[in-house]
Amino acid sequence: MAGANTLEFTDANFDEEVLNSDKPVLVDFWAEWCGPCKALTPLIDELADEFVGKAKIGKVDTDAAREVATRYSVSAIPTVMLFQGGALVEKFVGLRPKKEFAAALENAGAKA
Repeated sequence: MAGANTLEFTDANFDEEVLNSDKPVLVDFWAEWCGPCKALTPLIDELADEFVGKAKIGKVDTDAAREVATRYSVSAIPTVMLFQGGALVEKFVGLRPKKEFAAALENAGAKA
């Protein structure tokens, strides 16, 4: 379901891939049954292509990665979070325009 540059984050790899990353990481918390989540997928894939090598962009299936979803109190999806240096720096709940995510990534030091 994800694009070629869109990563899949899980309970098993989240800390290594997201928290220990030397680049900003944009994480889309989603579920297969969520219509708005599916609508957001093409935007996430476009961002992953545009920021390849400058940031990590990926998805967490909240049904499969319950530990991570619980740790970050994801109570509504889609929720998109931006991490930098192991810390959560920005959180978006609901559908948002691509430019908001791109601006957040650029503010975190990733240039498209």
